[in-house]
Amino acid sequence: MSREHVDHRDITLFADDHVNLKRDDAKDLREQVWRLRDKLEAYVKDHPDFELKKMLLSGSLAKGTALKSINDIDVACYVSANRAPATLGDLIQFLAEKLRKAFPHFKPEQVVPNTFSVTVQFISSGLRIDVVPILYEDDPEWKGYLISQDNGEKLLTSIPMHLDFTRVRKQSNKIHFAQIVRLVKFWARQRKKDDAEFRFKSFMIELIVAYLADDGLVLADYPEALAAFFAFIATDQFKSIIAFSDNYSPSSCPTDDYPIRIWDPVNCENNVAKLYTETQRERIIDAALDAGDAIDSALRSPTKGETLNYWRRVFGPSF
Repeated sequence: MSREHVDHRDITLFADDHVNLKRDDAKDLREQVWRLRDKLEAYVKDHPDFELKKMLLSGSLAKGTALKSINDIDVACYVSANRAPATLGDLIQFLAEKLRKAFPHFKPEQVVPNTFSVTVQFISSGLRIDVVPILYEDDPEWKGYLISQDNGEKLLTSIPMHLDFTRVRKQSNKIHFAQIVRLVKFWARQRKKDDAEFRFKSFMIELIVAYLADDGLVLADYPEALAAFFAFIATDQFKSIIAFSDNYSPSSCPTDDYPIRIWDPVNCENNVAKLYTETQRERIIDAALDAGDAIDSALRSPTKGETLNYWRRVFGPSF
């Protein structure tokens, strides 16, 4: 197998240039979110009966898996469940009202309720923060209920426990876990550009990489790790139940016959792929087959031109 034209180092350089959010940019984004968090904490300190209890950075920026093309920042806001509306639409309006109260220096147009979140925008930087409500019942581990964007179902979750889950995998694989997640997310974004019906959300990608890493996949060689990721999907075809023992026994997860079964590492009753259809499963498998074939061909190509063309099937024309 030849690596004369594209090797691990070339993938690393491509990721640095086109895939990864720069460290300084990530630091600046986090600091803006933390300033917002600090303002809320100061308000809560002065008003201990206030309905909003805590803001936590969540999503890819918090996990260190954000792409260079990141647009909006995800923040979870814990809301006292016994004082908040039960329906999502009312809850979003309630959250917007309380955020305006906690941040009186913000203009009304800077705090905008959406379908599933409230967008808070900084005028100076243009940064948009999507604030998602979590119904909180004073759990010491900050477990609470997220209302599903897909069907309105209440889902038990914990942002700190999710971050701990990712932190453990990052510690085991240093820079490589986050990098493989980002590379696969970048690939998925390219597929969405080509196929408007393609769905493969980032959390599913992260959990599959974690599942393979826990099972012994070496992530330090990027061409091999990417090939293994796509080969797993192509051969397993989501027949395996993906679950984790960090916070529960995987045997306690339901044995439902959804097309894809990937269980939330915090809550084994939440299949994060619950709403994926058989057609969407097949689209992911077909895309993985194509990517795996392209990588295999790239690693065997005799010329640089052919090698680059195969990698561009994976990562797009910017490779």
